[in-house]
Amino acid sequence: MKTLHQSPLDTAFVQNPYPFYEAARAEGPFFHWAEYGMACTGNAAACNAIFRDRRFGREAPAERAPEIPPHLAPFYAVEAHSMLELEPPRHTRLRGLVLRAFTSRRIAALQPEIEALTHQLIDALPAGPFDLLAQFGQKLPVIIIARLLGVPETMSDDLLRWSNAMVGMYMAGRDRAREDRAIAATEAFVAFMRQYVEARRADPRDDLITSLIAAEEAGEKLTTDELITTCILLLNAGHEATVHTIGNGVKTLLQTRHTVTPENAETCVEEILRFDPALHMFTRWAYADIDVMGHAFHRGDQVALLLASANRDPGLWENPGQFQPNRPAKPHVSFGAGLHFCVGAPLARLELQAALPILFQRLPKLRLVEPPVYGDVYHFHGLTKLMVQG
Repeated sequence: MKTLHQSPLDTAFVQNPYPFYEAARAEGPFFHWAEYGMACTGNAAACNAIFRDRRFGREAPAERAPEIPPHLAPFYAVEAHSMLELEPPRHTRLRGLVLRAFTSRRIAALQPEIEALTHQLIDALPAGPFDLLAQFGQKLPVIIIARLLGVPETMSDDLLRWSNAMVGMYMAGRDRAREDRAIAATEAFVAFMRQYVEARRADPRDDLITSLIAAEEAGEKLTTDELITTCILLLNAGHEATVHTIGNGVKTLLQTRHTVTPENAETCVEEILRFDPALHMFTRWAYADIDVMGHAFHRGDQVALLLASANRDPGLWENPGQFQPNRPAKPHVSFGAGLHFCVGAPLARLELQAALPILFQRLPKLRLVEPPVYGDVYHFHGLTKLMVQG
């Protein structure tokens, strides 16, 4: 396994990480990324195998559990109840309870609301150049997830600010200032959600929080702490990646002179998700000694799955570096796979498939007025703004 050096904070990498991914993938299924100190893979088959193998997971083995500094305790107290970070049996119980409330029928029923909100946001756009991310891309997902949960839309700016600060904990090169912002946001978010959950216990409504409170399986219910963490997870994951995907997708469509219509929405959205996804790295711990495609992992080893690289693996995709909005859809790993496949994937797909055709239908002359710049937010991958004119 070859060792490669690449700072995730390097400007050229942030703006275009794909040349590094291609060079790394050419070295074989795995390489050692020196800056992260772990084995990594951008090989589609290896990523899929590890995602689906129960001998790998999100929770660190007991002997490798990191020591949490006191100043970060509030953040990790929330993480301790997150199904994203847990393995069976706790993950099984939490996910089962959440899926009893977060049903496909509830999500599908949101389509008219998503379409109406898309029109409202477009109606409010200024006549001159504007930032599509600020005016549209950030607003649509956070308003929809707030409505779904039953949180007042007037809180959407706070939710966005708290979420942005909290996901800073996952970014490369985080410093104490970023950690302090994340902790302040966590404490504010938890206090708000605790108050709101208690209000819903006393006054049930037709919303997801009420459904989560009522969800029961084999006599089990979510505790208040689990409810709070689940709502924070759904709010953060329910819009953070979708915001980046809207920005990356519209940028790509405008640069490649393609459009999205109701007829090609499904394949076009899958190609957007494949071609330039919002999340580029997800890690797993090995729970046993195991060989994957010739590489021997030992219990306690960590491996990074490079999702955006796997989505451009030429072993799976023909001309993977080309954006083809009518490419026949096949599984990609932008939402993960296996046990931890993203529970919000159906909502994200619905938002993109419903909103993007309306955006391009209403603004047929939409064009870039400034070169888009990606933010220094790795492991995420999203634009700082998207200046356009319609």
